[in-house]
Amino acid sequence: MTVQQQSLFFLHLSVLIFGGTALFSKLIGLPALDITVYRTGVAAIVLFILLTLQKKKVRLEHPKDYGIALLLGVVVGLHWVTYFASMQMAGITIGVIAFFTYPVITVFLEPLLNRTSGYKKPQRKDIVIAFLVLLGIFLLIPDIHLGNQVTLGIVTGVISACLFSLRNVLHKNYFSHYSGPHAMLYQTLIAFLMLGLFIEVPIADVTTRDWSLILLVGVVFTAAPHALLASSLRHLTATTAGLISCLQPLYASVLAFLLLSERVEVLTIVGGVLVISAALFETWSVSKGR
Repeated sequence: MTVQQQSLFFLHLSVLIFGGTALFSKLIGLPALDITVYRTGVAAIVLFILLTLQKKKVRLEHPKDYGIALLLGVVVGLHWVTYFASMQMAGITIGVIAFFTYPVITVFLEPLLNRTSGYKKPQRKDIVIAFLVLLGIFLLIPDIHLGNQVTLGIVTGVISACLFSLRNVLHKNYFSHYSGPHAMLYQTLIAFLMLGLFIEVPIADVTTRDWSLILLVGVVFTAAPHALLASSLRHLTATTAGLISCLQPLYASVLAFLLLSERVEVLTIVGGVLVISAALFETWSVSKGR
């Protein structure tokens, strides 16, 4: 196996693990906010231990970076809460598809927040792609009113996508000079401290089964895929990573079917194809500078 093939394997494995993260919204018997609190707490501890063992400094370089870390932590915390809540309300497949509107959202959001260049109007193709995404989301909705759990879950998934896009753009512009584990330590820690004030189920009341799943999602499904992704990017381009990451909804859907017997309707498949195709095209198009 060549270095490139091994990196490609690591990349697919990381995307598969990321897809499996969605399953914990159904497997853990806690509200979405509580899952996020305990997951971020475990992840922060693991990342702190990792940085300490590697003898890397934990402090940030500049005082202003702590303000940026605070903002990123708040955004990523809200993203994870809405991500899990979307899966719990709409189901894993529909929730993940709704979330994967984020590549298209990023295309419109990034020019607004890019500090190195002025605002650039979206191109005609971007507007067409955005329309296809809206059509795909429309096909997912069984009944257009917020009293419907699936509809509310889709709206929540799109909100999660907006938050994820915002986090990525802010991180790229203001925090990318820190390593992945270093940056994620602060983001998970801040998310834990912020959301920990609102937990519904205290630590003492969490079952042993749920604790084992929380440890699993905090360590294996948070730290491991980020490490695999970082390793793969040493020999693969970010474009390749972006394109392959669009397989995450497929992986999540297959895992949900195999492990949770979650089935999907034909319209869900059609809507999903539109959304994921749009994400694939935008990722490819941006990489080509078109």
